Amino acid sequence: MRVCYLALAGALLASTIVSGAAHAADVTKAEATKWVGSWMTAAQAGDANSAPPAPGFADATLRQVVHLSLGGQRVRLRLSNAFGTAPLTIPGIHVALSAKEGSGPSAAIRPGSDHALTFDGQASVTIPAGGAVWSDPVDLAVPDRADLAVSLRLKDVPDTVTGHPGSRATSFVAPGDALAATDLPGAATVTHWYVLTGVDVQAPATANAVVVLGDSITDGRDSTTDGDGRWPDALAKRLLQGKSPVGVLNAGIGGNRLLLDGNGPRALDRLERDVLDQTAVRWLVVLEGINDLATAVKAAERKEVGATPDAIIGAYRQIIDRAHARGLVVYGATILPCQGIGYCDPAMEPNRQKVNAWIRGGGAFDAVIDLDRTLDDPKNPGHLLPEADGGDHLHPGDTGYRLMAEGVDLALFAR
Repeated sequence: MRVCYLALAGALLASTIVSGAAHAADVTKAEATKWVGSWMTAAQAGDANSAPPAPGFADATLRQVVHLSLGGQRVRLRLSNAFGTAPLTIPGIHVALSAKEGSGPSAAIRPGSDHALTFDGQASVTIPAGGAVWSDPVDLAVPDRADLAVSLRLKDVPDTVTGHPGSRATSFVAPGDALAATDLPGAATVTHWYVLTGVDVQAPATANAVVVLGDSITDGRDSTTDGDGRWPDALAKRLLQGKSPVGVLNAGIGGNRLLLDGNGPRALDRLERDVLDQTAVRWLVVLEGINDLATAVKAAERKEVGATPDAIIGAYRQIIDRAHARGLVVYGATILPCQGIGYCDPAMEPNRQKVNAWIRGGGAFDAVIDLDRTLDDPKNPGHLLPEADGGDHLHPGDTGYRLMAEGVDLALFAR
């Protein structure tokens, strides 16, 4: 009998060792990863220009495709009702790998990748007016630069829907409940995003994110729709090809300004939500100011206070100080040339040069990304390089955005 007791004790000890080893492995795995922002869009208030197509959101499924930067083993999503004036209820939401290939639009999803999301264990979630929610994590492995299809079941949506008009990506609206549909043939399409504002991935513990705070140039105006050709997309491609575990987050809003509201809140007021609150953000790139300079020339006509170079520099200092207080490294990007379009009056050029001189030599930014020198035409100073011009002399377009990314020293993101 003594032998039996010894055998039983040995078995229990072995079981304890195995269990303890498994627990230790789980702890080590958890410590070796963390949540990192992989995709975001800056929230804006909905308006007539961003209204959904028929059948609308009264009883529909909205499928949106977003292009991630950094990959990971699990994902979680952020939904926003930041500009809503009433609670927003989402009866259900699914996430899957998109079957999109190349630059064409596609509502199809990859077979076997569809997952229903929950919020505190529930399929439905209500987002209060002015609020945002994160989904529970879901075990969906996504590679670097994956396309993710996010399907939202919508019913009785309030008139004001938080979204992002400048998606440069096709979204699909189908009647009724099509959350699990492998494709949405015949769905209405629109080039806006709604409600969805962020995707985090569970990535290696060494990973971090960079936020690019900007206007329409960062938002990707004049890039190919569904082509993922914005300059933050091109930057993510370079970083990830070099095996740098960096999530690149696009906080661009078309028409945005530093000092005054325009399309979306001014940069100073959206800094907390769009930059400082992002997950695992380590770096901030600031490319703002061209709209302040351009509109300042005709400030009297717009019944606004003109944005002087000193006021713009003061806004930069505020952004730097607030970001530094949260431990971020802040890089200043010089303002691009834009002569040749009526929006950029020749009278603004001396002010642009003054601001850029301060960005380069003021010493307030931790480093400078000199995009002005990257894209300025040496044969026609103050104008975009012909090959970089997207067509309107203000926005770079696909080639120009790629050149912008190529002008960034990737060593800045090894700090």
